[in-house]
Amino acid sequence: MDRQARGTALLVLGAVLLVGTVAVGAATAPDIGTQRVDSPQTLVGSQGDDSYHAGGSVSLLEGDDRAWTEETADSYFDVTMREDGTVLAGFMHSGYQDGCGPYDAPCTKTGFRIIDPDAAGGPAVVEEYAFPVRTKTNSEIHDVEELDSGEFLLTDMDRERIFTVDGDEVTWQWNASSFYEAPEDPTQRDWLHVNDVDVVNESHYLVSVRNANQVLLIERDEGVVEVINEDDGGSDDTCLGPTRLVDADGDGDVRCGDPSVLYDQHNPQWLDDGAVLVADSENDRVVELHRNESTGEWEPAWTLTEAEGVELNWPRDADRLDNGNTLVTDTRNARLLEVTPNGTVVWSHQTGGIPYEAERLPEGERAGADRYERGTVTDPGGDVPGLSLAMVGLRSVFPGTPYWFAETHLGLVLLGLGLTVAGLVVRRRT
Repeated sequence: MDRQARGTALLVLGAVLLVGTVAVGAATAPDIGTQRVDSPQTLVGSQGDDSYHAGGSVSLLEGDDRAWTEETADSYFDVTMREDGTVLAGFMHSGYQDGCGPYDAPCTKTGFRIIDPDAAGGPAVVEEYAFPVRTKTNSEIHDVEELDSGEFLLTDMDRERIFTVDGDEVTWQWNASSFYEAPEDPTQRDWLHVNDVDVVNESHYLVSVRNANQVLLIERDEGVVEVINEDDGGSDDTCLGPTRLVDADGDGDVRCGDPSVLYDQHNPQWLDDGAVLVADSENDRVVELHRNESTGEWEPAWTLTEAEGVELNWPRDADRLDNGNTLVTDTRNARLLEVTPNGTVVWSHQTGGIPYEAERLPEGERAGADRYERGTVTDPGGDVPGLSLAMVGLRSVFPGTPYWFAETHLGLVLLGLGLTVAGLVVRRRT
């Protein structure tokens, strides 16, 4: 076979491999959209449409149907249905002309909004608390909770704190710099990424510190009283980096939890004194941790790593429901799932976009729920070295990558591209 023919053969083989991989993958993809429960109402906060910083929305699903949507923010995050039927939502939005503080207009602001689904003309924002931030990336208010006192409790990734407000007045705050080594200016760096706070009781709050792989129990006016996934003095490789924790005192150590227990987690739920449910995002699983009564350490007791034949991909919320099932927001697969303790899917929904958090109505998420028994564990599938890391990068750059597109598909596509390039090179040299 001459060089021209070899080049053509390589081109054809590469094209067949590329087209065949995509066509067969799509045709054989597991179905998402199970309906075994009657039209559940689910409130969903979406961070964006096809990017993480544009096209955010708050929606109410009735089964698979959208009852209403509010989409006037670049991003929405945690969502809560209030007793009066309005919705409380953390948000980020850019383009503000006024109240920009030290930043030039137009600026970005973050905070919370109250949305009235029944407003004249459709769902509308009826109240907003917001403040300007340096950047719309990694500086957002991801969570807000309404307290019995009438205050609102918020996370703040810009200044790395949790705080309460009453009207426009800050009434209390806990600064993460009181516990972690701090950079000179936290607004210049995605230092800790404090992304969630839940009310355990009137004096204690559960706080997710993503970049430290830790969840803290904080007592108001007292500080940290318990660390879930406490630093064991081992390697800090997952916590140190130019956009993560800093070793300010230069001793070579920072507070960093074991990444095999939690790794860049979101939205922990306090089940009881000794059990928490966590969306263990970077480990691509949902995990229930129990405190070992003998050692005091928190250990995985139940994990979910796949559902409907599709592995979880960067889940960012998990709620234990009143019926004993678990509602999961599987972010990079753009789906919501309700699963039983043994992992059986009883409801799922393909959301589109980038879902951040979901709540089943009327119960919502709250402290106190059934814990699962130890040993009911779904074992994770094996990663493909190199390709698994490449898949993480691909989905970060292209969030719209199909949910079924996995390491095997990526490997075949890369091989097809390689054959195509080789064919072009061979033909050009003839």
